[in-house]
Amino acid sequence: MDEEKFKVIAKQLRRPQGDMALEVAKRMNQNNRLINLYTIKALEVKPNERLLEIGMGNGFFVKDIFEIQNNIQYHGCDYSEIMVEEARKNNELLVGEGRAEFLIATADKLPFEDRVFDKVFSVNTVYFWEEPEKILAEIHRVLNAEGRLFLSLRPKSSMKHYPFVKYGFDMFTRAELSVLLSENRFEMTDYWEEEEPEGDFDGQKMKIETLIVSAKKKL
Repeated sequence: MDEEKFKVIAKQLRRPQGDMALEVAKRMNQNNRLINLYTIKALEVKPNERLLEIGMGNGFFVKDIFEIQNNIQYHGCDYSEIMVEEARKNNELLVGEGRAEFLIATADKLPFEDRVFDKVFSVNTVYFWEEPEKILAEIHRVLNAEGRLFLSLRPKSSMKHYPFVKYGFDMFTRAELSVLLSENRFEMTDYWEEEEPEGDFDGQKMKIETLIVSAKKKL
């Protein structure tokens, strides 16, 4: 696989669009199944909570949240128009019942009032935050006083082996992510690390790990 293809992969993972978008979303759902399920478990969703997911893609895993706790309000934001459209289709019943909504928005300009969410979470997006201080300021704004932020990612120890990460990916160790949060009015409160079955990329076996951190607001 040549460098131009690596650039295309990186661009599509950042923001699925065009003719490739639906296939990219399908592959992400397959490859990221465990990290999403681990994240949902870590959320420990409780009745009547209001959740915000940043970068939910085509919303494939939203159903899994509602299977755990049916009495919640879910909101998803993504800046890929086609992903928002697909998420609405994939969760048509929940949207129609007013229990889920999907909006086109960037993470640095969240279309919500202050202090309205109990939990904000995001899976595999932190690599693409060009100005993380602005995004974390927005998350801080929309979380209520007792709210929690959950960030899920592939840690640097496994991500650094993928050839496409040279094109616009910022990678983190757990310690580096903790520092980023601390510098932006959050305090890491817990973390989970899981090793997943090996994956395959371009004919090579690749180590796959999940890192999830939770943080509370510094008031």
